Amino acid sequence: SAELCLLPALEALLPPLPGPGGPSPAEVGLGALPAELRAAVRALVGDLDSLFTALGLREESFAVGALSRVVAAELASYAPARNRRRTATNKASVIFVDRTLDLVGAVGHHGDNLAEKILSVLPKLPGHKTDVMVNMVELTALQTTDETCSIIAPGCLAQPNDPAAKALWESFMNLKQKEAVMEARRHLVEAASRENLPIKMSMGRVTPEQLSSYIQLFRNNLKALENHCGLLQLVLATVQTLKHPQTSKWDNFLAFERLLLQTIGQSEIPSVLNQLLPMIKSYNERTKDDYTCEDFLVLLIYIYSVVGEIKCGKELDAAEEEVKKALVKAVCDEPEPSPLLQKIT
Repeated sequence: SAELCLLPALEALLPPLPGPGGPSPAEVGLGALPAELRAAVRALVGDLDSLFTALGLREESFAVGALSRVVAAELASYAPARNRRRTATNKASVIFVDRTLDLVGAVGHHGDNLAEKILSVLPKLPGHKTDVMVNMVELTALQTTDETCSIIAPGCLAQPNDPAAKALWESFMNLKQKEAVMEARRHLVEAASRENLPIKMSMGRVTPEQLSSYIQLFRNNLKALENHCGLLQLVLATVQTLKHPQTSKWDNFLAFERLLLQTIGQSEIPSVLNQLLPMIKSYNERTKDDYTCEDFLVLLIYIYSVVGEIKCGKELDAAEEEVKKALVKAVCDEPEPSPLLQKIT
């Protein structure tokens, strides 16, 4: 099966369930999990029960996958949940699905969505899981080339009090990137016009430089800044994402994934791994456009998840061995391994 052929390096990311001698995946209960995961499951069950209590729900649970069965079983036997189900009036079906059954969804680079790119390439807002830091230096008179400048507080994506910013964020999520960037320009032009700023509307392709030039018009007008601060944060996030080196790598990922999907029907996985092999480069051999060790782990997870049933044999063993050697060398040559690599090794 595909699971049996996964590279050992990935086992650190996806620890296997107990093997021969231990319970089968269908028999795994909460007691068979590591202590940290047990605590996480109990916390999740408590949070779900609080949510269902607030909604007045009497749920019927379904599970797809080994860990999902554990969570569903724990919720079913949770004493406060049993009491709630006796009195709740609203019925609901809850389906728990193991995320590892759809690793393609988790590691793939999907389509042409600006919101997903912004959330992926900009640094996380401290203390938040789903928002990012937007560098606001461009709206000030501060002159610095330091991208991590911390003198100015960062902006973010959440702008609940700005209707224009909320509408623009909806566009980022629902439109293709080209259309979303044009929406950013349109909103910016409308805001500048309302503030009587000397903006010159230009047609054609929208560039990050063009958006930056429009943003500069707001810089010395405190009233305009205050009125459109939320919108400006989203447009700055767009500019910084489009200029980010990770964005071009995102497009490379997407191209590789599409090519893989087209060729996987004709190619066995050993030939795919052999195509991947020359791309695995050590730190001193890499340019900014080359894949890092973490990038290759993501690509390998995608490959093994998308190919389905894998025919094990000498050819596959040889191809995997070469990839493992190249990856180990690349990891060992890293001068400053990332936290993820340190955790894996």
